[in-house]
Amino acid sequence: MTTTTFFNQIEAITAGARQRLEQAPAIERCLHGQVEMQTYQAFLIEAYHHVKHTVPLLMACGSRLPERLEWLREAIVHYIEEEVGHQEWILNDLQNLGVDKELIRHGKPAQATELMVSYAYDTVARNNPVSLFGMVYALEKTSSTIATYAAGQIVSALDLAPNAMTYMVSHGSLDVEHMQHFEKLMNRLEDDNDKAAVLHAVSVFYELYTNIFLALPIAALCQAENSHAA
Repeated sequence: MTTTTFFNQIEAITAGARQRLEQAPAIERCLHGQVEMQTYQAFLIEAYHHVKHTVPLLMACGSRLPERLEWLREAIVHYIEEEVGHQEWILNDLQNLGVDKELIRHGKPAQATELMVSYAYDTVARNNPVSLFGMVYALEKTSSTIATYAAGQIVSALDLAPNAMTYMVSHGSLDVEHMQHFEKLMNRLEDDNDKAAVLHAVSVFYELYTNIFLALPIAALCQAENSHAA
């Protein structure tokens, strides 16, 4: 008899959410090779505005974990070591696309991005800090399953140099490794409240992350809508 692990439960309850995310126009078009520079740049800008919070959020989570989860705190240290500075990769990609990275650094995120980041800080501070792993799963599962293929489609469609794709290319393979590590961590959770917190948070984070992609500008679709309206 096959035993259902906690990671299996996470996979099962998020199946529909993963499908809805991949059906967001920006992702669906990208996976079919229909990519516009405006959309790719917008994706990187929003990625910067949430990725720069990864390390602070992990630190906040680790600081609030109870002693019984010391093993998870140690794992967070490993996560932090691997995530430090990734927001700078994104800014460098944008700079190599002709975008002033300092304007982005000091700019504001879209509302959908701000809401996801705000919820992440809130759930760590107000609820069970283990909830943050719902965000880890939503973002890294998406990256591990589609980032590498999407990166290839973007390079082909926009004829980009490698120095404009470092974030996506690196995260595709890196997050495959992260998901394997994540699975082992989640399967070590024993407390029902911890598990319930992750299951609740992962559903919320999928919806919030999907909203970021739904808000990305797609020039071709906007032009078609305007032509139809005229």
